[in-house]
This record gives sequence, C-alpha cells and structure tokens, in this order.
Amino acid sequence: MQKKNIKYLIIGLIALIIIIVAAASVLGNSTDTDPTHLVVAFSGHGGEPEAGFNPLTGWGCGHLNFNPLIQSTLLTSDENGTFKNDVATGYNVSSDGLTWTVGIRDDIKFSNNESLKASDVAFTFNEARTSNSELDMSNLDHATAINDTTVEFKLKEPQSTFIYSLRYIGIVPEKDYDNETYGEHPIGSGPYKLEQWDRGQQAILVANDNYYGEKPYFKQLTLLFTTEKNSLEFVKSNKADVVEASFMDLNYKADGYKFVELKSPRAQGVSLPYMNDTGIKTDNGNPVGNNVTGDPAIRKALNIGINREEIVNSVYQGHASVDYTGVDNLPYANPEGKIKDNNPEEAKQILTNAGWVDSDNDGIREKDGTKASFKLYYSSEDMARQSLATVIKQQAGELGIEIELVGTDWDTIYQNMYSQGVLMQQSSQDPYKTIYQQYYSKDNFTEDDYMNPNEYNNSEVDSILTEAMQSTDINGSNDLWRQAAYINAENGFSPAANAPWLWVADYDYCYFVSDDIDMGTPPSMGQDVLENICEWKRTNTTN
Repeated sequence: MQKKNIKYLIIGLIALIIIIVAAASVLGNSTDTDPTHLVVAFSGHGGEPEAGFNPLTGWGCGHLNFNPLIQSTLLTSDENGTFKNDVATGYNVSSDGLTWTVGIRDDIKFSNNESLKASDVAFTFNEARTSNSELDMSNLDHATAINDTTVEFKLKEPQSTFIYSLRYIGIVPEKDYDNETYGEHPIGSGPYKLEQWDRGQQAILVANDNYYGEKPYFKQLTLLFTTEKNSLEFVKSNKADVVEASFMDLNYKADGYKFVELKSPRAQGVSLPYMNDTGIKTDNGNPVGNNVTGDPAIRKALNIGINREEIVNSVYQGHASVDYTGVDNLPYANPEGKIKDNNPEEAKQILTNAGWVDSDNDGIREKDGTKASFKLYYSSEDMARQSLATVIKQQAGELGIEIELVGTDWDTIYQNMYSQGVLMQQSSQDPYKTIYQQYYSKDNFTEDDYMNPNEYNNSEVDSILTEAMQSTDINGSNDLWRQAAYINAENGFSPAANAPWLWVADYDYCYFVSDDIDMGTPPSMGQDVLENICEWKRTNTTN
C-alpha cells in the first residue's frame, strides 16, 4: 500500500513539473531583462487567429487588433480616427463613385527584400473578394495595377465606405502568397515579422529591418493568447507588460501596473424582433418574428424605462458609457435619435395606452391573450453579457415585461435570433457594418448572417442608406447616416423612432500596463491598442 502511494506521489510530481514547464512557456521568459522586449497578453477580443497571420482570413481586422503588425495598410488613422496615408500617397474617387484610384509609395520593401508594388495591392484586394475576410469585399469588381505606383479599384456600385477597406486590409506579396501556408509563414511590410508561433500559447514577432516608417523601440513583441479567466495571473506574476483586463477584474489594483482605460464604440444591446410572427420561416425552417417585440410599444417602453446609467455603474463598474443608438460615439451619431431613459412611469403609460395591462395581477402584462414575455439569448461564455442580460431582465420585469434568459452557444443563438431577443455587440467604426448592414431591409433570413438580426424593415430608411452608400463624399455620407437614425417619430432606426434595438452601453477596453511603459498618444479605438506600437517605449531600462 505504501509503495502504491509513493508511486502516485512520483506521478503527481512529474505531472506538476510538466504543468510548471508549460506555464513558463506560455508566460514567457521570467529571466528576460531586455528592455526592448515587450510582452502583451490578450484574452477577450484578442483571441488567437486560427488561420494564422493572414489579413485575408481575418488577421488584423478581426483578431487581436486592427493593426496587422506584420503587414502594412494603404491608409492608417491618427488618435482622432482621421484617415491618413500609409502605403498610399493619396486617392481620388470618380464622379460616379465606381472608380477609386490610389497612389502607392515606391520606397517600400517586404521583409524578404522584395519591393512592394501596385500589383501586390491589386492582388491582395482581388484575393480578398473570395477569402474569408472580416471585411465584406463583395462590391469590389476588380483591382488593377495601372503601373508600379498606381492601383485602380472598380466597384460594382458606388460605396462611400470603401475607404474602410483601404484602412484595414493588410497587403500581401503576390509572388510569395499561398493561401494554405501564408498564415504560418507571413511576409509583409509592417513594423514586425513573425519569428515563432506556438499554437495555443504565443506568437513571437521581431522588428522588420525593412520597415519604412518610424522604427519601433521594442525589437521583440511576444503576444500571449490566454482567456479572460486566466488573464489576471499574468499581472499577479508580473509575466507580461500589458494585459487585457477581463470583465471580472476591472477594479483590481495591481502593484507595478497602471490601469489604462480606452474609450471605444463597443456597443452592447438587445436586438428586438421587429416583425410579428406571420408564419415566415428562415432558410432552415426556424420562426421569424415575435408578436410581443413586434409591437412598437414594447420596444419603446424598454428603451424609455430602463436605467442605462445604473447599468453602466453596476454591470460595467463604471467602465462604460451609456449608448442609445449603437453609434453614439461615432462621427455620424444623431443626438435627435436619443430618448430620455430611466422613466418607468412613462414606459408603463406607453404600455397601458397600447393595451398591455396586467389583468390577472401576476406581474406580467398581457394584450389580447398574449403575455408580454419573450426570451433573451446570450453567449454563455461571455460574463459581461450574462451580467447585462440579468440586469435588463430585472428592470424589464419592473415594467411588467417578462424576459426569460437563455445562455447558450452561438449556433443556437443564430437559430433563434429572428424570433427572440439576442444580446449582441458591435465595435466597428465602419457605417457599412454599424448602420447599412444592421438596418437595411432583408430579402431572406439566413442563419449564417448575423447582421440585422431583428429583421428591421423601413423603405424610407432604405432609401437614405442607399444614398449614403452612393455618396462620393465621406462627410456627405455621414450626414445621411445621421438622417437615417431619425427622420421623424415614425421613421428611423433610433429609439426615438422605430426602436428596433435596445442599445445600452459602450463598454470600454481596459488594460493593465506596466508602470515603465510609455504608450504614446492613445489610439482612437480601444481594441486597437497596438495601433501606435512604434510610439511605445520603456522608460525604466535599468531592470
């Protein structure tokens, strides 16, 4: 018996050693004293890119941040979100909006010493049309290199938001691009190049000597891929310079770290099915429409009756700002679309006037035999959404509206999103994503298309959105995006009009940052924390 115990003890010790070694590998080199080595741990939005470091399959615009680091983009943006040239020297748009002509710098080399030319840009965008890019490139007809320093983009229809494609798609080399292998062995012209990728753990990037811009102070950048549950361990053990703060750790005080809070339009809210249930089905046979949320009185009452400020303080512990339209903190926001919330008495009156009354005194209103009750689906893996859903349920209940919470996986959510409420999030600056795709009427209901999940349908809004897309002037298009939010009290996607959403808050991006790290000028979007990585420095180099 004693021998068996010793055997199990030895096995346990061996297992413990293996765990410690593995943890040390993930946490980085604790003996590393090189001040030009930066270690960054990402959890929530910074998940590891499954397909590797390929901008045509989501890297950069979909994973980690909006700076692809290894690749360059035609345009970049400053701390105010204003577009500025990077690889591009400038651009112009034809009077019909169908042709975008972009000048290309002639002094840029890829990390393999090959020159970057307009043909590489054209190849990148043509490939992006058929790839799994986070940016929808379906409106691009083709891209053509006119010469080595000029590329021409032909669109199928005018698209004012095409400028965001110039901002976010990383450029790959035509000669050395292979869709199957590029993600693991990327070649680019950005400030860094990939040296090592340990799947499930980390990626090690080193400075690209060929980089044409300001040389980064940090010669090595280690990206650690972790989970929200484990991210704080990197702070407690002092194994990372920058750690994305999880929802559970927003008010944690860490010795040796400052807490950096970056504003960002990460809007969270509830999509409310806009149509009544008339028997329409999705392409997979699931129901479309809801006879409760299909009543504008329900949607209006929820928007007016809930207390967004209380939610910001309780759910997000103050690390957010209230949001009414989903785009409140973007250049094309419309103040007229906002309503005065935290007014439960007005909300109750709206419901009563519309015929929703609690005739049996069970705390739930009903109308024509239908209870004011619907389900609210949310991702069970997201603690922030779970907490938000719980508070919304409570506040709605005080109005006489019953919400049944369903925490589940995204496949299940997509099957039910056209007939029940869903707690969603959007965090893009691109009005094509935040407005056009979100509110333009749908012809069919597919379960792999998460845009306009509440089947909002308004012909007047459609007309304005079309005009905004066809504008050749970005400022002019912004005026139209604003107008679509509030045409009048009967037309518009904002809560002051049709209220197809219950937007609640913009959730800030928060980071634990080592006291000796100078992050330069904060980026315009919190999730793009490494946007200005070439400005970062270490102030204490005596360690």
